[in-house]
Amino acid sequence: MRKFLILFLFVISLFAKVNINTATMQELHSLKGIGHTKALAIMEYRKKHPFQKIEDIMKVKGIGKKTFDKIKDEIEVK
Repeated sequence: MRKFLILFLFVISLFAKVNINTATMQELHSLKGIGHTKALAIMEYRKKHPFQKIEDIMKVKGIGKKTFDKIKDEIEVK
């Protein structure tokens, strides 16, 4: 039963989107093209400017259209 629960949670996490307003460093790292430096930049930016829409992530230094296109289907704003 425990193995089933772990597997179930893993499968769900594969389809879950990352909320860029609340994501942890680890969650941000799971996004394509987001390493330590960009994850830190996202976390710093959102302290002063919470994201209103996913496109706002392109306002973060180092995140442009190419990076956005890679992650747009994996992120959300709540």
